Amino acid sequence: MLVMDAITEILKREGISTLFCFPTTPIIEAAAAAGVRPIVCRQERVGVHMADGAARVANGRPAGVFAMQYGPGAENAFAGIASAYSDSTPILLLPLGHPRETAQMFPLFNSTRTYASVTKQVEPVAMPEHAVPALRRAFNALKNGRPGPVMVEVHTDVMTADFPHNEVDYTTVRRTRPAGDARDIDDAAKMLIDAKMPILIAGQGVMYAEACDELLALAELLDVPVMTTTDGKSAFPEDHALALGSGGTVYTGHGRHFLFESDVIFAVGTSLTRHNISTPIIPPGKRIIHATNDARDLYKANDTAIPIQGDAKLVLQQLIEAVKERLPGKKARDTGVRPRIAALKAEWLGRWEAKLRSQERPINPYFVMSEFMRVVPSEDAIVTHDSGSPRDQLLPFYVARKPRGYLGWGKSHQLGTGLGLAIGAKVAAPDKFCVNFMGDAAFGMTGLDFETAARCGIPITTIVLNNSTMAIETQAMALSHEKHRTRDLGGHYANLAADLGGWSERVTDPSEVAGAIFRARRVNEGGRAALLEFITSAETQFSHRRGAA
Repeated sequence: MLVMDAITEILKREGISTLFCFPTTPIIEAAAAAGVRPIVCRQERVGVHMADGAARVANGRPAGVFAMQYGPGAENAFAGIASAYSDSTPILLLPLGHPRETAQMFPLFNSTRTYASVTKQVEPVAMPEHAVPALRRAFNALKNGRPGPVMVEVHTDVMTADFPHNEVDYTTVRRTRPAGDARDIDDAAKMLIDAKMPILIAGQGVMYAEACDELLALAELLDVPVMTTTDGKSAFPEDHALALGSGGTVYTGHGRHFLFESDVIFAVGTSLTRHNISTPIIPPGKRIIHATNDARDLYKANDTAIPIQGDAKLVLQQLIEAVKERLPGKKARDTGVRPRIAALKAEWLGRWEAKLRSQERPINPYFVMSEFMRVVPSEDAIVTHDSGSPRDQLLPFYVARKPRGYLGWGKSHQLGTGLGLAIGAKVAAPDKFCVNFMGDAAFGMTGLDFETAARCGIPITTIVLNNSTMAIETQAMALSHEKHRTRDLGGHYANLAADLGGWSERVTDPSEVAGAIFRARRVNEGGRAALLEFITSAETQFSHRRGAA
């Protein structure tokens, strides 16, 4: 047995069935020999995004795994890991290390040193006998505490060395969950009940803790509105009468209203990092109850009335019991907030009706998204956005009804991330209609990895909103565009997708939008990757973004 065989055996014991990768690293051959499917991407950054998407949909169990060579492979993967680190995704990164003899030589790229800033934990394996304990520590870091990418770098001469034992002495790492302090739980329950207008803000930690049912139960018990972070979108059913949608770079009308009107905010499963894309920016004067499994989050960005450190599921269960004890008859209360939410929501949607139903040419991107929701039940889909306009247009209006039916992201918002996320999501959930919305600029960054989906038989649908410009940069690049046309982009992406082995359509008529989406889904059901290119307008109005309507 070689070290790479021992590592592969550990991956299998931890439930890993897919290895996202790019040559050259011998772990690819070892994985294939052991029955783990290698999926070779076109670019390492996108391969990391695939592992990211798989980990999110599988709820971090098992983690997504990406392997690559030393030097350029490790260098190219860095951006993807930086994104996963910012969004706290549990990815195991297995870079091949330089041979031990030269690993510390200047100016070679040293993964252990360089990746320390964008990983939860990083460790080199310099001796064959160190491989098993290093993987044990890695999976402990992946499963316990705040999620995040973990790196184990195995030097190339170690990876192919003889393993010092006949068998792998490894037991699957167990997950642990800390509960909240009883005093903090009791104080939080009292504050929520006594508040005039409390709201809940849920992050993706609710999904990693498998606490969506508890979140719903607490919201209904207290009868209070629920907003999610961008990453946490889909943790609460957005067709529910208490749903406010997501908040961060954009908001729903009713969501923004209650965020400002609230007096007490209970934030759970979120770091509350002050970031205007992924997290609601809490207005001053609010009393905050903050529940997180990472002590570094507490008091980080906001003064906090009650800090609670613990697993989101256990904390919510504790709060439900504490609230029941304080409510008359231990029954859910009626605050009268639901009709107010409904009225504000109807008013807000009414202001956007013209764009959501527009028959203009070029096609309005809001109409594309509206038609997608009309013909595809959200329960059947896993949807993700890309950076810039597609994200800001989709987030407030897409109604996610089931946990992990929407993959939100954005603290490190690299163009092109959504394509890899959709591919990884489809690997983890082959029964779902997995779709990424991206702009033409995003396609230019990572679009060739559509070929990975086509080649590997991973039937996703990519929707390209092609307006042939960087519309979101209209004000920022006014002079340069006037002089040098710096915002203009070009391309016929449907043709390219067909050349890359997929099925595609180019749509210019709004009356054909729904039919094209329907056909793409049928193509996916037949096992082929699909790309829809919609020729759209340069829409720059967003819902409650920087003062927009």
